[in-house]
Amino acid sequence: MKEKNRTQRTRKMVLPKRMKILFVTVFLLFSTLIVRLGMVQIANGQSYEKAVEKKESLTVDSPVPRGSIYDRNGKLIVDNKPQRAITFTRTSDSTQEELLKVAGKLADMIDVKTDSLTTRDKKDFWILMNPSKADAKVSASEVDRIQGEKDLSTKEADQKIYQLKLERISEEEWSSFSEEEYEVLAIYQNISKGYALSPQIVKNKGVTITEYAQVSAHLDELPGVNVTTDWTRSYPLDHTLRSVLGDVSSTREGIPKDLLKEYLAEGYNRNDRVGTSYLELKYEDLLNGQKKKVKNIIEDGQVVGTKVIQQGQSGKDLVLGIDVELQKAIEKIVQEELSKHIGTKGSPYLDRAFVVMMDPHTGEIEAMVGQKVKEIHPNGEIEFEDYSLGAYTTSYESGSVVKGATLLTGYMTDHIEPGEMIVDEPLYIKGTPKKTSWFNVWGNQTGPISDLYALEKSSNAYMWKVALRIAGNRYVPHAPIQLKGDAFRTFREHFAQMGLGVPTGIDLPGESSGYQGTAEHPGLLLDFAIGQYDTYTPMQLAQYVSSIANGGKRVKPHLLKEVREPSNQPHRLGSVVYKEEPEVLNRIDASREEIEHVQKGFYRVFHGPEGTANLFKDAPYNAAGKSGTAEAFYKGPDMESAKPTYNTTLIGYAPFDNPEIAFSTVVPWSHQDHDPYINKVISKRVMDTYFEMKKEENK
Repeated sequence: MKEKNRTQRTRKMVLPKRMKILFVTVFLLFSTLIVRLGMVQIANGQSYEKAVEKKESLTVDSPVPRGSIYDRNGKLIVDNKPQRAITFTRTSDSTQEELLKVAGKLADMIDVKTDSLTTRDKKDFWILMNPSKADAKVSASEVDRIQGEKDLSTKEADQKIYQLKLERISEEEWSSFSEEEYEVLAIYQNISKGYALSPQIVKNKGVTITEYAQVSAHLDELPGVNVTTDWTRSYPLDHTLRSVLGDVSSTREGIPKDLLKEYLAEGYNRNDRVGTSYLELKYEDLLNGQKKKVKNIIEDGQVVGTKVIQQGQSGKDLVLGIDVELQKAIEKIVQEELSKHIGTKGSPYLDRAFVVMMDPHTGEIEAMVGQKVKEIHPNGEIEFEDYSLGAYTTSYESGSVVKGATLLTGYMTDHIEPGEMIVDEPLYIKGTPKKTSWFNVWGNQTGPISDLYALEKSSNAYMWKVALRIAGNRYVPHAPIQLKGDAFRTFREHFAQMGLGVPTGIDLPGESSGYQGTAEHPGLLLDFAIGQYDTYTPMQLAQYVSSIANGGKRVKPHLLKEVREPSNQPHRLGSVVYKEEPEVLNRIDASREEIEHVQKGFYRVFHGPEGTANLFKDAPYNAAGKSGTAEAFYKGPDMESAKPTYNTTLIGYAPFDNPEIAFSTVVPWSHQDHDPYINKVISKRVMDTYFEMKKEENK
């Protein structure tokens, strides 16, 4: 009995011990589990959550329409035209089979162009569609040999094998596809090269209502496919200013390779449309806008829907200083005057002309015209193309328009004084032919003339003698010229103060500074002083005459006038967010009296009895300026043969007492023997038009 009780007590003692061990074990396990769950949720929860979110839904940027571009009066120059679009968004693990399946279904619903497919594209497609036959193109022994080459990596070996397959596909094989299959290939190419989870345009040009409706009705069968509204750049004014407005890349092109690093660093996607040239490139950061953020919803590895989590905003609108109506009127004038002389015996090389008009105080460009012959039709009709781009990217010998700069250089270097008399006479320099002013070819007009008359009559001899003084010489008949100091540098540094031979600073990429001659002998210095050595752009000439018109300030020319918020109402301007202010780049280092003296000379050019541009003398707007003719060479499209010809130019401003507009007109290769004065006729018509339009606006 006692033994039995002892046994029962022992069992009762053992049981609690086991229970205790079990409870402790369970407690430890639960504690470990809780700690692990805490670690997962607290320490790593955010990263796991992000990983899940990335797997199931990823946020991407969706492009928005670019900002529009308007003229100074609110007239549209560049706009966005809406268009139907079909897109595809692939996942990072999309397979070739899945993409081909989608491409095949889309090819049954939409028409796509296949003319851009290359032979290589078709060979690649043949390999994709015929893997067994493609593998048979390379024998097992060849594969073993290539894979056994020690200097080849696995990737390089695979590429070499693939290349052999390509080379051995016959034309009969790769050209065996039907047009429908080529459409599948074109769509497959498009959707397979897109970046994962970034919408890729399948078709956005010419999407018909039927195509749009068919795809919309079958979206549940087309994972990753969507229908949306896209945009394309439109140009309501057709060719006006087209060469400087620039271009935007297509969705197929995406970011150009030379701009890729810069744009990616700024948060762009590789297939974003961006400005690639001129104004579109210069103001890309304003025109691009704020992208819409869209979340792709992914189920079972397929994009099944999207959700907008942040609305985008269209790009800012640009307002230019250009007056479109004035621009178009000048284009018409230039075309009409060119058409009278192009192809004639007297003007065999004439094919272009330029006019730049700008506010001499603010630098706002109100017109920037360049017209160039595109084609002459058999019936004699001349077709022109916009070449406003050439107003700041091409340069020409400009002739006597620079004589105002030559006089100012003489004043600033203390080699002449305003009003100084110098004898205009033929120059006989040892070793060179006789040099005379254009009006004194017979050498029978000699005598002292003032600097004002030298501008009015456009005396070469006066300017040559100024140049000789700057070079440390005094004219001695039949004596050689010795250049002392650095006369070319002196001239160029002073000309640069007025905008000649240096960038104007215009807000467009690719500006030309003109050509500076490298040879520096005395005869070329004399040529320089009358505008027949270095070359200048029409934009530089406009800045130069503005510097004289406004009293000595070199003002930076600019197309941009204002930046505006996009408006909720179509084709309406929003509020101003930025206004371009005048920027003075430098001041001419001449006294007020010296600049005013040149202004008086320019006035006499337009009003004096012997003024070379006195067709302006009766104009009601009281203009002033300087004409120019330069001996030049036409090198033609081949740039091989140089034929002697003449350039003609004219610069000016008005009204004389309070200038509000300055202009430059440049007509390269205008004539051979008889000067048709096309530069002067164009300029007079342009200025008449400007003030007539202003009068109409003020009624």
